[in-house]
Amino acid sequence: MSRGTNLPAVGGFNQAVILDLIRHHPDGLSRVEMAELTGLVPQTISNAAKKLLDDGLIREGGKRIHGRGKPRMLLELVPRSRFAVGVHLDPTVTTYVVLDLQGEIVAHRRTRTPSVADPEKVVAAMAESIASIIEESEVDPARVYGVGIVAPGPVDLERGIVVDPPLLEGWRNVPLRDALAVATGMPVVMDKDVNAAVVAELWMTGAGERNFAFFYLGTGIGIGLAIGGDVVRGSTGNAGDGGTLVVPAQNLPRRRRSEMLGHLATPQYLVDQAVDEGVLEAAPDPHDLAAVDDAFSALVDKATSGDPDAVRILDRAAEFIAAALVSVINLLDVDEIIFGGPAWGRLSERIRLKIAALVSGSPNLFAHQPVRMTDTSVGEDVAAIGAACLVLETRLSPRPSTLLITT
Repeated sequence: MSRGTNLPAVGGFNQAVILDLIRHHPDGLSRVEMAELTGLVPQTISNAAKKLLDDGLIREGGKRIHGRGKPRMLLELVPRSRFAVGVHLDPTVTTYVVLDLQGEIVAHRRTRTPSVADPEKVVAAMAESIASIIEESEVDPARVYGVGIVAPGPVDLERGIVVDPPLLEGWRNVPLRDALAVATGMPVVMDKDVNAAVVAELWMTGAGERNFAFFYLGTGIGIGLAIGGDVVRGSTGNAGDGGTLVVPAQNLPRRRRSEMLGHLATPQYLVDQAVDEGVLEAAPDPHDLAAVDDAFSALVDKATSGDPDAVRILDRAAEFIAAALVSVINLLDVDEIIFGGPAWGRLSERIRLKIAALVSGSPNLFAHQPVRMTDTSVGEDVAAIGAACLVLETRLSPRPSTLLITT
């Protein structure tokens, strides 16, 4: 929890501290409790709270009796006072959400990502979908802070550019952030999809000092990181390319492309293995990502129905993932692995417990504490939700950078 400051000319930072504090206390907090938790003096608390009340972001709720003194007035969040839109551009599916300040989903939409290699048309379609989902949600557009857009890497976060995602044909050096801002007329922030998944987990559940890795399975594989409650983006914003991790060379499929995890355990390569080994009849066109996704679902359905060859393919994928996660745990000393992403939900019931058992029983694991392994509580659309959380975080979370004086 961030501490406030009593220095002058930093009201915005203190308002963010208080708002963030109230957001994590749904039953409300009194001004006295806020002073105790933040270290701010009562007058600073009162000034910041008044601005938040005037803006309609918080309201006075009930009262709390504390000892013999006068009951304390509680301040609570007004969740539907402001909103944010999140968009996740995945090569297979594009997801849209509208979130309120509490992180509740107000509206949701999911569409197949167009296969046409024309970023301008895709951006135009995104802008139409954003306008439509805001209208559908019956949210006042004036109360929408902006749009968060997340996409597969590599990205150039400083310039808001999608550099050259392997599975987004024609998306080389596309200025996605600025193009979407022009098309929507709204402020836009951008990040890599796996980073957004980490942001969502922290925003929705409380950052604290958590240290975790987020195993993200979509069209590709990412491993996002939170260290000390902060997202680790790397020097260029492209940390988390989990698909490049190399797994031990044992029990590998016959016609593998390489020993990198992304060439062994993504939906496309699991489907390829299933076709090679006679579990699925025909290979879909690798450029038809919707057909690949459908074939992946068919493979999981076969395994769920008890087909031994389909079970063997997914169990083998669990071994690959577990081996990669052992390296991640050893390297970063995280005590939690969270699983999620658009493709993960179909696999979770089949392989998550197996992965956990393989990791905990690995002779190569050198962790000095138990490592928790859970599915994300945010849901399948974690990246889109994280995109919206990026907007809320930018506008509402207390950041020391806001204390810098500019001229």
